[in-house]
Amino acid sequence: MNFLATVYSYVYQFGDSFAYLTLSALGLAVIFGMMGVINLAHGEFIMCGAYVTVLTAKQGVPLPIAMFLGVAASAIAGVILERLIVRHLYNRLFDSIVATWAVSLITQQAMLIFAGPSIEGLSTPFQPFQLGEYSFSTYRALLPFFAIATLACLFWLFFRINYGIYARATIQNATMARCLGLKTSRIYTLTFALGAGLAGLAGAVYAPTITAVPTMGSGFIVQAFVTVVTGGANVLQGTLPAAALLGFIQSGLSANYGQLAGQIGLLLTVIVIIRVLPQGVGSLFNRR
Repeated sequence: MNFLATVYSYVYQFGDSFAYLTLSALGLAVIFGMMGVINLAHGEFIMCGAYVTVLTAKQGVPLPIAMFLGVAASAIAGVILERLIVRHLYNRLFDSIVATWAVSLITQQAMLIFAGPSIEGLSTPFQPFQLGEYSFSTYRALLPFFAIATLACLFWLFFRINYGIYARATIQNATMARCLGLKTSRIYTLTFALGAGLAGLAGAVYAPTITAVPTMGSGFIVQAFVTVVTGGANVLQGTLPAAALLGFIQSGLSANYGQLAGQIGLLLTVIVIIRVLPQGVGSLFNRR
């Protein structure tokens, strides 16, 4: 029993790392892969989802609805940011980096002034379960399955409905799509809102497990960028294998040598991958 509990503890830590990397990276991967915009305000959309989830849940709103409201708030914030700033900076990579970084700093300081340094978090749903001498969170054990389900929904969105066809056509050749009658500006807005909403989903899902602070997005954005760089620009082909590979290395090193070793191993793995596969692990599937 103890052997099985030890094995499951490794599987649990891998699943936890995989879910964290996947959910934190999806929104960034959509915006970067589909639109070519490096959004440094990604962490603030995550923060928005977490804050709205916590504040609405404390008002008595059921947690699933509070999470939905967090996602919706982040998506609306994405629409506002895209229409006011980002749409004027397409094909201007460095300008978009500086602009979104400025938005990130402004948002952090504004939240610090109006909401304070932190707000009390939520209790984690579901009771923990015991396996041998180890205790595990049921909620966190379910997150890897939720991450995979989210990826499946994205696949359905981009390959099974008209929006996905229009979005892929706009990204491949915006001029031709515009000539064929597509409103490309609307497609860009919807895609940016989708990426922001996915970031808010990460914040909403992890709101019961962390303390909401104005700078919480910084921790997520590092993991998100690492996963996106490793996976490559194709969100569907790259994110899943990249998160699985990085999660396996990080969880294995963290379990045996501590969190610091896990982070160092994670970064070293990224360096090796981008040296061997400059287009990310997703390029392997493109070649096939």
